[in-house]
Amino acid sequence: MFKKILIANRGEIALRVIRAAREMGIQSVAVHSTADSDAMHVRMADEAICVGPPPGTDSYLSMPAIISACEITGAEAIHPGYGFLSENANFVQIVEDHALKFIGPTAEHIRIMGDKITAKETMKNLGVPCVPGSDGGVPDLDEAYKVGDEIGYPVIVKATAGGGGRGMKLANSKAEMENAFRTARSEGKSAFGNDEVYIEKYLGTPRHIEIQVFGDGKGRAVHLGERDCSLQRRHQKVFEEAPGPAIDAKTRAKIGKVCADAVASINYAGAGTIEFLYENDEFYFIEMNTRLQVEHPVTEAIFGVDLVQEQIRVAAGEEMSFQQKDLEVNGHAIEVRINAEKVPAFTPCPGKITQYHAPGGLGVRMDSALYDGYSIPPYYDSLIAKLIVHAADRPTALARLKRALGELIVDGIDTTTPLFDALLQEDAVLTGDYNIHWLEKWLEANTPE
Repeated sequence: MFKKILIANRGEIALRVIRAAREMGIQSVAVHSTADSDAMHVRMADEAICVGPPPGTDSYLSMPAIISACEITGAEAIHPGYGFLSENANFVQIVEDHALKFIGPTAEHIRIMGDKITAKETMKNLGVPCVPGSDGGVPDLDEAYKVGDEIGYPVIVKATAGGGGRGMKLANSKAEMENAFRTARSEGKSAFGNDEVYIEKYLGTPRHIEIQVFGDGKGRAVHLGERDCSLQRRHQKVFEEAPGPAIDAKTRAKIGKVCADAVASINYAGAGTIEFLYENDEFYFIEMNTRLQVEHPVTEAIFGVDLVQEQIRVAAGEEMSFQQKDLEVNGHAIEVRINAEKVPAFTPCPGKITQYHAPGGLGVRMDSALYDGYSIPPYYDSLIAKLIVHAADRPTALARLKRALGELIVDGIDTTTPLFDALLQEDAVLTGDYNIHWLEKWLEANTPE
């Protein structure tokens, strides 16, 4: 087992890894920018080292700085968290070239799943159901028209290297194809340096269902059920729950086995999430995230496992601590993402926290790096906390979430907490009868002009 690991991240996810490591008797090294010198993850780690100025490109994304930090501190492995370098295949290769261990999958698997076209082809060959669409990239507008005619409108044009909703454009008819095609290519080139696009059938009212998988890198893998992440704004998740309100045990076992078998067959190592659109009882693969997800706590809650410790264990060459037969769903869990943003415009709201009180009690977990007097810097993602509740069933979990939100105090800045207070008054949320478009429509109807 490792004696010391470095966490190449910040905020709540860095704290999450530090806590997992400490329970395993492993020392932790925090890296930080000059803007994060007083951050909680810096205070909590066994060691901390500055890796650059505030911009992420000069600190948390600086591969030479991260590798140097390992060499200076004697860390044997790097946990990337999520975001930043977590899905950068080149970084993984550099880590391995320096005789260090990356706590995650191989560079090859990250590379395969990081390209949307290659990922889709790979999953299709492994028996995972996919959305009807183009066979690979679409080189020009003539081919785009041909694909649109073949699969039928509406279609969505997606940048091959896209993510976070960027490089995705809807064409409801052939007349809209040219604008969607050119805009998606332009956004892909601007955001990711790659203007290749592909085209898929656009599903009208799907849910976003993702399957948590975990492999040992030696041909064995399990699934840990599904999460429903359908409540989204601009393709960004805000509310996640497990198990999904629309998925029964038989369906869960069937699609879970398909996913586990797929990653086992390629000797996948560590945590991964296979994301689907789900409509009319059919699953359609959209992408695989080769890292720990923001919403992993809801899966941990219903299965009673620690996914971060499992990542560390497998990266160190040890056996997985559980098998498929050990994994049984226990109750229901919900996570809401609390951002430093002003509702309803969702504009970033960095600033100093004048008072902070985390909710507590049975079945309540608060993953956050906030503290009284902390100043949220303006340079990074606006996610400041994740509130997770777990209960015997969904109605009790919803009631617990409402109670916990009422206890939460974050003064000095605006947060998205009012959004969740409002959502918990809506019948569609209370019954679980929503899809990936529901929140956008609700916000449009409930936002003053």
